[in-house]
Amino acid sequence: MARIRITRFDALIIVDMQRDFMPGGALPVPEADTIVPIINRYIQIFENRGATVVATRDWHPVNHISFTTRGGPWPPHCIQGTSGAEFHPDLALPESTVIVSKATDPDKEAYSGFDGTNLNNILRERGVNRIFVCGVATNYCVKATAIDGIKLGYTVIVLLDAVKGIDIPPGSVDMALNEMLDAGIILATQHDIE
Repeated sequence: MARIRITRFDALIIVDMQRDFMPGGALPVPEADTIVPIINRYIQIFENRGATVVATRDWHPVNHISFTTRGGPWPPHCIQGTSGAEFHPDLALPESTVIVSKATDPDKEAYSGFDGTNLNNILRERGVNRIFVCGVATNYCVKATAIDGIKLGYTVIVLLDAVKGIDIPPGSVDMALNEMLDAGIILATQHDIE
C-alpha cells in the first residue's frame, strides 16, 4: 500500500475512549487500554500536520434507552458527568481537540459520532475530506462512525492497530471489518502513515 501523508484536510476521530469501556469499567472492551499509547502516537502525528483531532464520547442521560433498565442491551454506562464517562486518563488529548457528545437523547440509540451531532458540519467547515477512525468498539461505534463517514462522502481509513472490539458473538469483529471493507473503507496501521 502507498504511504499515507497526513495533511490539514484530514481528521483523526478517536471513538469513545472512556473509562466505562476500559477493563474494570461498566461495559469493558477487552484490552481497550492497550491501544492508548498507539492512539497517542497518532495524535502527535495529526497535531504536527495541523490536522483536526476529534474525540467522541457516549454522553448518556441516566435513563438512556440502550440500558438494561429500559429493556436495552447494555448495562448503564458513560452517564453524563460521572467518572465512567471521562476519557481514559492517559489519553493525551490536545487542548484543540473537538469533543463530540453522542447518544444524549434518552429515547434514541446513537452509535455513530455523526448521529445527532454537529460533527459533519465541523469537519466541512475545516475543509476535511478524509477521516481516520480509531478507538472502541470496532464492531459497534467505530464501525457505525466509519460507515456514516463513507455515506457522507469522506474517504475513511480505520486504524487497525488502534481499535479494539467486543467479539460477542465470536466472529463479529471480523464480520464488522469485512462490512467496512465492502463499504469502501480502507484499513491501515501506523506503518502506512508517512
